[in-house]
Amino acid sequence: MSPLIRLLASFIALMMAMGIGRFALTPQMPHLLSEGQIDLTGAGLIAAANYLGYFVGAVDSIFARSHHHVRGRMYGGLWLCVLLTLGSYWAQGFWPHLLLRFGTGVASAWALVMITSLSQPLAIAAGRARLGALVFAGPGLGILLTGLLALGSNWLGQSSATLWLVYGVVALVMLLAILPFLPQPTAPVAHVHHAGSNGSIAHLCWIYFLYGLGYIIPATFLSQMASAQFKGAWQADLFWPCFGLAAAMGVVMASLRRKDPHTTRRWLMTTLWLQAAGVFSCLLGNSWGLALGVLLCGAPFLACMQLVMARLREVAPHGYQRSTGLLTASFAVGQLSGPLLASVSSHLSGGLQPALVIAGGGLVLAGAIILVNRQSAVSASEPARGEPAPGKTALPGNSR
Repeated sequence: MSPLIRLLASFIALMMAMGIGRFALTPQMPHLLSEGQIDLTGAGLIAAANYLGYFVGAVDSIFARSHHHVRGRMYGGLWLCVLLTLGSYWAQGFWPHLLLRFGTGVASAWALVMITSLSQPLAIAAGRARLGALVFAGPGLGILLTGLLALGSNWLGQSSATLWLVYGVVALVMLLAILPFLPQPTAPVAHVHHAGSNGSIAHLCWIYFLYGLGYIIPATFLSQMASAQFKGAWQADLFWPCFGLAAAMGVVMASLRRKDPHTTRRWLMTTLWLQAAGVFSCLLGNSWGLALGVLLCGAPFLACMQLVMARLREVAPHGYQRSTGLLTASFAVGQLSGPLLASVSSHLSGGLQPALVIAGGGLVLAGAIILVNRQSAVSASEPARGEPAPGKTALPGNSR
């Protein structure tokens, strides 16, 4: 089967698993609150349960070593995203929603790790690395889709339960369409140590943790902030689909970069600092601040994920599936910390401002880690690129 078809199926799979299974809670949050099913504290705990599930799924993915384990988690994650979203139609109140969001967190992590670890090597082997990078635009278009469906549902005056049903049916149709075309493991999945890569992977884990902490507060509460700003008017429903559209466009832009380690590091640092600016802009407390937050947080959101995975391939080309699971777990810890930080911030100050400051500061720090590591790498490589030793002559083309 053509690699292009398998990459397209991977794109749609992430569009469904992440855009619907993972992120459908965000546009639903204002409506669950207005219907009295949950309060703001409950909303934060439900979001935290979703991120805890994501962490559990990511950690479990690290131990998927065989074809059977990889296939089982990929298909199981995709089917659970559909079934748990459909099951949300009957959910009422805090505990049912919390348990369902925990389950979709586990399922979406399985889907993301397995599809990433299968689709990216497939794209590289087929000489289609740029198309492989575009797979990461899938969640952005999924967010756009969920946002537009929420906008239409609200225009028609439908309840949150009806919208859960719509999300579930759309997810089911998407999954049935791609089932025969999903990428499959082609070699035994085994953990292979790559000499000299552990320090770089540890740095990436810290960067991904800070990235998860930094983006998640505006991503979780953006719809709610917009709803409060526009007093529940329909304009508030535009912010989330615009976030998804910006995220998808950011992936396209990042995929056009020159493919070398120096460029990857520079783009990753830039995306982190742009997101920091977006988080800080949310502190303005008006519609312009939220619009800047959508643009500056949204556009680098999935591009940053794509760049981290590209950087992982550069520093640790072996054991890719295990390393992907490790990074995703670090990301999930950051995400889980975000709502807890928001709850503390709300309790102590009555708002999200302190949490936004800490989140933006974390993104600035993540970019600084890349900058410091890059300068260290340049310093370490200077002797190798220096003048030849006295009495030696460097011959052109004889660098080995």
